[in-house]
Amino acid sequence: MVTDQQVRRLRMLVNREKSKAIAAAKAGMSEKTARRYLKSGKLPSEYEKNRAWRTRKCPFENNWGGIKGYLETNPGIEAKTIFEELQRKYPGKYNDGQLRTLQRRIKVWKATEGPAKEIFFPQVHKPGELGGFDFTRMEKLGITIQKEPFNHMVGHFVLTYSNWEAGSICYSESFESLSECLQEALWELGGVPARIKTDRLSAAVHKDCNPEEFTARYTQLLKHYGTKGDKIQAGKANENGDIEQRHHRLKKAIEQALMLRGSKDFNSIAEYKLFLKKLFIQLNSGRKDRLKEEYKVLGPLPCAKIDASSVLEFKIGPNSTINAKHNIYSVNSRLRGERIKARVHSDHVEIWYAQKKVDSFPRMRGEGNHRIDYRHIIEELVRKPGAFENYRYRDDLYPNSHFRMVYDHLKRYTPNRANKEYLKILYIAFKEGETKVDIAIQGLLTSGKRITSTIVEVLVKGMDEAIRSPEVEVKAVDLKEYDALLCTCAAEVISNA
Repeated sequence: MVTDQQVRRLRMLVNREKSKAIAAAKAGMSEKTARRYLKSGKLPSEYEKNRAWRTRKCPFENNWGGIKGYLETNPGIEAKTIFEELQRKYPGKYNDGQLRTLQRRIKVWKATEGPAKEIFFPQVHKPGELGGFDFTRMEKLGITIQKEPFNHMVGHFVLTYSNWEAGSICYSESFESLSECLQEALWELGGVPARIKTDRLSAAVHKDCNPEEFTARYTQLLKHYGTKGDKIQAGKANENGDIEQRHHRLKKAIEQALMLRGSKDFNSIAEYKLFLKKLFIQLNSGRKDRLKEEYKVLGPLPCAKIDASSVLEFKIGPNSTINAKHNIYSVNSRLRGERIKARVHSDHVEIWYAQKKVDSFPRMRGEGNHRIDYRHIIEELVRKPGAFENYRYRDDLYPNSHFRMVYDHLKRYTPNRANKEYLKILYIAFKEGETKVDIAIQGLLTSGKRITSTIVEVLVKGMDEAIRSPEVEVKAVDLKEYDALLCTCAAEVISNA
């Protein structure tokens, strides 16, 4: 079959070669065929006619009405599903080899008669007009902190015109995380775009507040920075396509940087944050020219950041605990009966009493968890050792595995006094320092010696004696020695003169 390309080559060669026969041979066709195309002036594709008949009858013709009904009712239904249904309805009529025939027929129907398909419309971006923000999960990159998996997210901000971007580590899609990450990005940028686009933000609406309350808090945040907020439609991530695409490219850049680094493990979260900061600087280095255009129209920053924390008020009950964002935290037993405020940030919780911060501890992720600090309640437990045996949060009172091993040791050898002895050891850790007690009990566990609170206390006191600085005796200075030295120097000066 002669192609359009061959005919075009023939037309070019016919003016160069001595005869049409030579031109036809070089174009890869017979002289007769060459004469026909040269005479008509048409290409082979222009001779093709639409075929209005089928070479064989479609095996699904008799059932096409029902198949079409399936497609019109459920556009997303697959041809294979319909084919299997036909095989159940009409046993023996259709064999497996006819599935491809049905798939082709359905494909043609969808392209010619089916529902309209979604298309995407490229947008024109203007400097300083729009910024995008979204959370992206980072688990698939396999990052670890001291060999332990580090499950986290990045709150990611992008200017859609220049593609300038910034990101901060966070642990949940909460309003506190959104507020802290977005504010950090804007202050690093040094300006504010006219609009900020996000997803529906449903993940940041906690169970203990309604969407209207969340919208009010987010509206307050936007008003503080003098910008407006846009939200995409539910399930339409493509409407925030700029930030979605940057998610993909950011993860790819991080993955490549980790390969150059030679390790995905970091000594601390601070080291990992520094790694990300350097990467963002590198990524933004090629966007300076377009960023200058953005700076001309970006809005100014406010005088200060807005407080991103949620403030919860509690009256401390007899359990000496609070339920903040569906997680249980202990507070110091001295606060029982008092009214306190808990400021819940994205990564920590602060306890305020009498307008002063009296405690701070890491915020737990998820819901239904508990964190009981033995330092908050140990003084009361020592007075009531019987409460320890069936305490609901007893497992939280083992600071590490060594303390749990000590308790098991006590239960084995002194079961009647195990609770009391263990609580005394825990009290020593509270008074003298957990690290010292940990060293002492490790030594006792390794040596297999008997463990009691008295022995642990003696060992801890011995550590204090060992590290105590030696007393240095400084004798009084005899000034006569200085007088003799000065006289000797003066005599040498006179003799040299």
